[in-house]
Amino acid sequence: MLNIVLVEPEIPMNTGNIARTCAATRSRLHLIRPLGFDISDRAVKRAGLDYWHMVDLSVYDSIEELFAKNQVRAFWLATTKAPRDYSSVHFQDDCWLFFGKETAGLPQWFREAHAERCLRIPMRPDARSLNLANSVAILTYEALRQLGFPQLRNEGEMADPGHWDGGPNKDE
Repeated sequence: MLNIVLVEPEIPMNTGNIARTCAATRSRLHLIRPLGFDISDRAVKRAGLDYWHMVDLSVYDSIEELFAKNQVRAFWLATTKAPRDYSSVHFQDDCWLFFGKETAGLPQWFREAHAERCLRIPMRPDARSLNLANSVAILTYEALRQLGFPQLRNEGEMADPGHWDGGPNKDE
C-alpha cells in the first residue's frame, strides 16, 4: 500500500481529487498542516465526490509528527528541483510519496535533508510545474505499476474477458 503525503496543501479541489485517487488505488492519504482550507469544505468534498468513506486519512501538525507516529522507511520527495526523474527509482510496497504545497513545493530544509530521495516529473524547461493532483496521480500509478497493481487487477467489469464484446469495431 502506498502513502501519499501532502505537505501544507492550499487548494481544496486538488486535495479532493487526490483523495479520490487515493480511494481508487487503496493508497493512504496523509495531510500536514497548515491546510489552506477546512477539511470539511464543500470544495474538498465535491472534488472527492462520494469517495471519502474509502479514504484512509490522517492529519498531522508537522512533518516531524508524521515521522514520529509512523514507521517511514522507504520514501520519495516529489520536487521540480530534483536532479533525477521518477523513472530512475524503484518504488517499494508501503513507500511514502511526499508532495509540497501548490505555490512553493516542499520546504527547502526537508528537500536538503533528503536530497538523495528527491525526484521529479520530466517537463519542458520553461514550464514551472504540473498541477498537484496530476503529479500525485502520475507518481502513484508509476509506483503501483512497478508493484504490479496490488489489489487492483481484475476489479473492473471489463477485466473479465467473458464480459467484453470486442468493442465498437468488433465486426471489422
